[in-house]
Amino acid sequence: MTEPATRVSQLRQQLQQASYAYYVLDNPIMEDSVYDQLYRELQTLEEDYPELISPDSPTQRVGEKPASQFQSVNHRIPLYSLENAFNIEELQQWQERWQRVIPNDSPLKVQEPAEYVAELKIDGSAIALTYENGVLVRGVTRGDGITGEEITQNIKTIRSIPLRLNLDHPPAWVEVRGEAFLPLDEFNRINQEREAQGESLFANPRNAAAGTLRQLDSKVVHNRRLQFFAYTLHLPNDDTAIATQWQALEYLKQLGFLVNPHCQLCPTLETVAEYYEDWEGARQRLTYMTDGVVVKLNSYTLQQELGFTQKFPRWAIALKYPAEEAPTVVKEILVNVGRTGAVTPLAVMEPVQLAGTTVQRATLHNQDRIKELDIRIGDTVIIRKAGEIIPEVVRVLKELRPTDSVPYEMPTQCPECHSTLVRSSGEAAIRCVNRSCPGILRESLIHWASRDALDIRGLGEKIVILLLKNHLIQSLDGLYRLEWEQLVDLDKMGEKSAQKLINSIQKSKEQPWSRVLYGLGIRYVGSVNAKTLTKSFPTVEQLSQATVPQLSGVYGIGEEIAQSVFDWFRNDSNLALIEQLKAIGLQFSAISGNFPVTSGSALLAGKTFVLTGTLPTLSRSEAQSLIEQAGGKVTSSVSKKTDYVVVGEEAGSKLEKAQKLNIALLNETELLAMLNQSSA
Repeated sequence: MTEPATRVSQLRQQLQQASYAYYVLDNPIMEDSVYDQLYRELQTLEEDYPELISPDSPTQRVGEKPASQFQSVNHRIPLYSLENAFNIEELQQWQERWQRVIPNDSPLKVQEPAEYVAELKIDGSAIALTYENGVLVRGVTRGDGITGEEITQNIKTIRSIPLRLNLDHPPAWVEVRGEAFLPLDEFNRINQEREAQGESLFANPRNAAAGTLRQLDSKVVHNRRLQFFAYTLHLPNDDTAIATQWQALEYLKQLGFLVNPHCQLCPTLETVAEYYEDWEGARQRLTYMTDGVVVKLNSYTLQQELGFTQKFPRWAIALKYPAEEAPTVVKEILVNVGRTGAVTPLAVMEPVQLAGTTVQRATLHNQDRIKELDIRIGDTVIIRKAGEIIPEVVRVLKELRPTDSVPYEMPTQCPECHSTLVRSSGEAAIRCVNRSCPGILRESLIHWASRDALDIRGLGEKIVILLLKNHLIQSLDGLYRLEWEQLVDLDKMGEKSAQKLINSIQKSKEQPWSRVLYGLGIRYVGSVNAKTLTKSFPTVEQLSQATVPQLSGVYGIGEEIAQSVFDWFRNDSNLALIEQLKAIGLQFSAISGNFPVTSGSALLAGKTFVLTGTLPTLSRSEAQSLIEQAGGKVTSSVSKKTDYVVVGEEAGSKLEKAQKLNIALLNETELLAMLNQSSA
């Protein structure tokens, strides 16, 4: 058994190397979950053997020194990191610890239960902004919490950061802390561009945001479209107008900052726990990454009384979600033909639990990524799953590689139609260029039926394969010509399932133009970009006739997307497909069904809805789409700001909370009546 002193020395060395690679080199060598486990092991050993604690231990300092490419500056106020909790029990232990710090004779001791503010922990890079007389004068990275790097010019490219505060008479100085981050659609767009240019891919949005902020060319930062959520406010000592964290968040909004809309004022720690549990699943639907919840005592007076330890504020903690990285073994490497013809290698692995799900496959992106990883069958690998992004291999543990392993070679022929695969100049992907390839059709149908596209319930991968195997459809429009008699005798189908599928296919004709556009599978056009395009080009005729400059002139649409859309509409077979789908009854206009796209003056404008339970006929995504089209907003958690809760079968804690807060409840019929009224 390893002696405690030896193990402590090993842990310190490993953690210091990982910290240097992360903070100084911006080239992480260790997953967060692994770092957390090693760090906590070191903490435990030092608690058990305090004589082993030394000043240079990672547990005795805030962080590592910043890199030297930018000017180093001292923070006006130390930018501390947060202590971590990994479950509700540890959150309760944190509450017990801070309560013990308050003296028994303090008037604060009787103020129970304490209020908390719960905020989503954004997975990005912390930065501090200084304003003098209302004008932005400095932006600084976190660095080691005492010293950071000045990146003011890069900060100014982030549109959600005001260059001047929205105040007529601003204080002499204001310091705002927050998180710079990359939205998921931007992260995917950047990685697609890097893949096409043969560059290595960013491992996750956090690393991409950190690397972007440290670019010497601010034009690169501007093109990557970072966002910023503000969450901390510091004012001169003589300014006592702000007494709580909740007031600070409201004041930050007044100043002109973007504050995360999902923060919540919680009267008890039990409410915090409900918030944490609600968001564990709901965070997968966010357009950015979050890896936990930040919990802060609301009262500034209580915060000042508690103060700081050597490393953390006592009045705040980060409640982290389960790890999204894990080790496993590669059993096989397969290739999959996508809807654009791109041939993507996949690692088939020993099943492993990751972020609450069992994972057996992970993307390897392309042959360049395979070469970069040098991944082989039998390798032990670290896989990562972030949000709804397909799990991917991020590192190979080559020291555990079998001695008889051999390098993997990508195929030269399409595994579906056996056509010769092609790699275009400047692209990392190899493609099947046979437009009749059954693999391309299969993936196109799966994408068309997916939740964010036409949302055809019952038409999953297995049913698509079954339809193709029995030669029932040969094209996308053929899906809408299926008849009940063709389906009822299929394996595992039956009469009821066949009718449900026919009904679901027909119902998809009501989906709005933005979903149809996304479903067409145009390269680089995700669900967010599809909504952006259909707002600027409300009919397919307008979109098909738009020039590249007109398309790229839309905010959020870059030249690569614009060129892809333009080229897609120059293809005769694509135009023929649109005419066929229009004849069938699909929506190619922003006015669809009985619910036209409305302006902010609509009846539902400014109204906030929460959906809970299973509705009789509408899916959640359908209900959300209808509400948003009518000017309303849909959030995932119930608060005092919620106007309506739409209730279906098997409604849970959200219904109970809505009843406690006396929030108006709607069933599906009442919601549809309200939507009809809003469109009248």
